[in-house]
Parts: sequence; structure tokens; C-alpha cells
Amino acid sequence: MLTLGSLPDNKPDLELAFVSPGVASAASSEVSGVLTLTPEELLEGGVPDALVEGSLVLITGTVPFRLRGRITTVLDQLLERMSRDGSTGLVVRAEPGTRQTFPQAILDEAARRGIPLLVTTAEADAWEGVHEEIQCARLLAAERRSAQLASLVEELPVHLADPRAIQCILDWLVRVLDAQVLVSEPERVLAAAPATAAEHLAGVMIRQSVDTPGAQEASGPHTQLISISPSSGTVLAVARRTPFDKADLSVLRYAAKLLGLIHQATREYATASDANAAARSAAFQLLLDGEVTKARRVMANLAPGLLDVDAARIFVIETQPGRQEATIRRCTAVIGRHSLIVRDQQSDRRVLIVYPIAGGHDATNAVSDHLTRVVKGLGPSASLGGSGIYSMGHLADAMREALTAQKFASRQPDLVALSVHDSELVTLLPQPEALYWAQSLLKPLMRDPVQWDSVRETLPTALAFPYTVAARRLQLHRNTVTRRVARAGELLRMDFSVIAYRIAVALAMELVARHETALPSSPGSEPPRLKALLSAPPVKAWAEALLKPAGEDRRDLLTTAQTWLRFDTHVEPTARQLALSEVTVRSHLRALETYMNRDFSTLPGVSDLMFSLHAARGSSFASDCSAPDLCVMA
Repeated sequence: MLTLGSLPDNKPDLELAFVSPGVASAASSEVSGVLTLTPEELLEGGVPDALVEGSLVLITGTVPFRLRGRITTVLDQLLERMSRDGSTGLVVRAEPGTRQTFPQAILDEAARRGIPLLVTTAEADAWEGVHEEIQCARLLAAERRSAQLASLVEELPVHLADPRAIQCILDWLVRVLDAQVLVSEPERVLAAAPATAAEHLAGVMIRQSVDTPGAQEASGPHTQLISISPSSGTVLAVARRTPFDKADLSVLRYAAKLLGLIHQATREYATASDANAAARSAAFQLLLDGEVTKARRVMANLAPGLLDVDAARIFVIETQPGRQEATIRRCTAVIGRHSLIVRDQQSDRRVLIVYPIAGGHDATNAVSDHLTRVVKGLGPSASLGGSGIYSMGHLADAMREALTAQKFASRQPDLVALSVHDSELVTLLPQPEALYWAQSLLKPLMRDPVQWDSVRETLPTALAFPYTVAARRLQLHRNTVTRRVARAGELLRMDFSVIAYRIAVALAMELVARHETALPSSPGSEPPRLKALLSAPPVKAWAEALLKPAGEDRRDLLTTAQTWLRFDTHVEPTARQLALSEVTVRSHLRALETYMNRDFSTLPGVSDLMFSLHAARGSSFASDCSAPDLCVMA
């Protein structure tokens, strides 16, 4: 785009030269066109009624300054009109070597009105087509500016509060202006493009203020500082090696306005988001305190009906420090409409989630699948723990279970533990060693393939149920079941009336059944002992989590359970040993069943009790029996 200062350089054939003072201030004025007049037209027709803003007025021919009175009056009127309509400058033709083109009175009047005066020694023919060239250049510049603004609008996000919005606008400015750009507040840089811009503009931000935009740096690059939010002191800073023209400044102003709107929207959204997060955190704490009604009132406007259920689960996600907000955003994207998601106030690594369950059950476990995928996406530093289903009034218990599950999950290969209570011990044992132990224990039964087939069919059910029930389930005669069990006990040198042996053999049978193909064992190596298998860290964590709620009861439930197991689940000798009534013993066991979510009338329930007591408390069972050391927990 041509300016008064660039016209002599761009059009040397016009032989233009400034003759009035104050040229530097007028050099950046844009030339919108050329209006050609002759002295005769001025003297006979007078000054034009209106001039186009930014036009350069050219008087061709020789101005008869000898007619001082008439021509001076007309030129005074012309200068007045040019000043009123915003003309760029006045050019007259002079013969080469002319010493003084304008009378002093005209020079003084032009200076007073701020109109630059120029002379040209070129013939009138040299000016032909100049006006049309300027108009074409202006049209191209307008089209370019329109395209730039259209592309700027395309950079706008759907939501102004999008955290990427400011960076997108800065990247656009870099492409359009080939400049270093940043947006900063007094204490921090919000965004920069390219990455080196913050370092490049550091000196500019220190030396310049918003009150002096457009100041030129002596070192080379031209800079612009534009306030986009005076209340917060947020500034758009731009620097480049070439000067900014009027079109560039116009683009910058539009971009600054958009950046101001985006910054304002971001701040307002952050304020609203903080208030929303504070309300949700308050509701979460009320739930943990058992204040369900108050929590529902807090959430009534934020998420109507979300907490109007009878039961819920709690999930805990732990990730790297500094990733808490990103984790909340990911969780909100997948389950935000159906859950209460908050940051843990005690740890900047944890995110806490309450997932209300209508009707008291989670039919599809979709939430577990969604959160598992979120944790996988966060990388190996993240882990997920989840509680079982709890009534809304007991979410403090759910929280304790979820936290314990998360700690347990951090030691698991998949980093996920959705309710430790639901974990199976058999999956927590070191598999190659556990299978080797099981095969070694059951080796006397496996020597004869025919015998092994019958034992494998009968023993797991016969160990778990009374023989009459087992026979009915297996569709065998009771005597057949009795005979097979007796033979198995003989070969293993075990008395299956001892609960510890029934449990150990049942575990071994399950391990073997889970592996169709035996894992290779080291020739001559000693098989591991069950006690060693139960000392594995995952088993210990599982056991501690399973027993922790019962350990917090004021009654000594775990001592009752240990004694009951040592007496092979008989209540009467247990009561005598502990000097308690049988009713009290049964009450302790029922309470422990509730805490552990296990049924002690089943072999799996008693197995989990025995294994957890041994792994967590070192309790010994069946140490006085004559069975092989492989199955002794002593």
C-alpha cells in the first residue's frame, strides 16, 4: 500500500520531492488516489466542492505565481479544503532548477494546516495511470485484508473460553504478519508464538508500556503493544523486522479485540468454573459426612436429580502431580453428566468420583469401563480404585474402600482394582510358582490319569459341600463321592475334616483347573510352600484391605475368627476357648461377614477369611497336622 513517504521511491519517474517541513510525520499517510487539476481549472472554476480522503492533489502545468493575489487566494482555499477533507498532500509541477516553487505565504499556510507540499519535475504524461494503479493496489489490499479477517474468524473456537483459543489467534498472527507474538499478564505469559517469542519480547515488555504503542526499537524490530484487558494488565505484544503498515495495524487491532473477548470469556468461565467446583466439593464432603439431604440441596441447581438415588459407588484415580485438572476434564467428558467429580483437597494427584446408581445396582458396569479407559490413556503413572455399592448414607465407608483399592491397584499390572472385596485370591498369587505348588501338592492324585479324571470331577464340589449335596450336584451316588474323597485323602495324607486342608486342596484344584497346559518347572527345584505364596505383596495388600473395616470395630472380631478356624469352624469350642457365649461368637462372625462381604457358610467365604488372616496377621492354621508342609500355613 502506497504512502506519501514511499511514493517517491516506488515511482521514481515522477521525480517527486518534499519542499515543506514536517515530512517525517506525514510520510506514513496513505495515498488513496491522485486528483489532477490545472491552474486554469482552479482559476476559472475554483476549488472542488469535495475531495476524497487520502487523495494527493496534483496541479499540472505551470502555476502562475506571478498572479499572486488570485492564485494565492485559490491555493489558500484549496489548502483549507484539503485540510477539511483529509487530503494527503499537494504536488505542483516545476521546471528543473527552480529555486523556490511556492511563495513563503503558501509554505506558512500549508505548515499551519499540516498539508505536505511536494514538487514534481516530470511531465504530465508521467502521471497518467498513476491514479488507476493506486486504486488497483488498494483493491488488492482490501481483498487481502478481507481474506485475512475471514481466516481470523475461522480461527475462532466454538466456545470463546476454549483454552486453546488464544494460542490459535497468535499462531494466525505469526502466519499473517511474520512476527513474534505473545499475550502476557503482569505475572505470567499466557501464550506465545513461536516458542521463542517470550524470550525475544522480554526486553520489549520491560522497556515499553501500553501508553506508548508502536514505538520503534533502536535495535531493529518494530514493535506494537496493545492492551487487551486494562483491568488485568493483559497485553498483546508483537515485534518484527519490517515496519507495520496501516493494513497490518488494522489486522492487529481486530485480533486484539478478539483476544480481549476471548480473555474476558476465559476469566469469566474460570470464575464460574471455580464456583461450580467449590459447590461440588462441598456436596462431596457433605456426602462423606452423611449429610445426604444437604448435599442434594447443594446439587439441586447444578445437576438436578443426580443425587436423588439410594446407592452409589466411589472411584479414586491417582495420577502424576499437575495432571489433576486434565484428569477431571477427561472424566467429565465421559461420565460427567451422571457423576460427581471433584479434586481431592488432600492430594494434588487424586481425583474423586461419586457415581450414583439408580435402583441400587450397576447393571452394565459402563462407568467402570469408561474410567478404566481413561486411566489407560493417562499412562503408567495413573491407577484406579473403586468401591462396592454403598447406600448414600454410608459413602464414608465407600471412600475408605475406594482409597484402599486404589493403593492396591497401584501394585497391579493393569493398575485397576474395582472393589478389593471382589478380587479373587487365585488371581493375585504369582502364577508360575502357584501352579508349581498346586501340581506338587496334587502329584499323588495325578499319577494315574483315570484316577485323576474322577478326582478332578468330584473333589472340588465334595470339599465345598456336604457329601449328600455334592452327590446330588454331581449326579453321583453318595457312597461314590465318599469313596473318592477318602481315596484322595489317603493319597495326600490329609484329613479333610480339617478346614485348612480342605481349603488348601480346593485352591490347588482351582489353580490346576485354570491352566489347561502345565507351566514348565525347573528340574529338581523345590516347590514353593503355601506360606511363601501368601506372602506376595499383592496378596498382603488384598488381605489388609479385606480385614481393615473389621479391624476398626470395637469388638475383637478377628481373634474370634482365628479361634473359630482353629476349631474347624465349630462354634461351641470357640466360645469355651474365648470365654464367650455361643450367641456372641455367632454375632461376631455375622458382623465379620458383613465387613468382608463374604458368606462363611461357603468354602470360598471361609477360604478368603483364612488366607487373609494368615497374609495380614500371620495367623497359623493346621500346623499340628501330619500333612505335607506344602499346604501348611504355619
